[in-house]
Amino acid sequence: MTADRGDDPHVRQLLGAYVLDALEPDESRPVARHLQRCAACAAAYVEVAEAVSLLALLNVDDLLE
Repeated sequence: MTADRGDDPHVRQLLGAYVLDALEPDESRPVARHLQRCAACAAAYVEVAEAVSLLALLNVDDLLE
């Protein structure tokens, strides 16, 4: 999965794919490095990871309500 990062040096656009392990290794490594040094993106990562964890708890019946 390739996403255009544009001029933004941050990785917020890629966090969903990163959390789901849907990035290629050459895309995932820079995201991991960036998260180690950018508190804002690291905080956004935690939010995305928490949302993914909560979504995993849903079942089909929950979605139909």
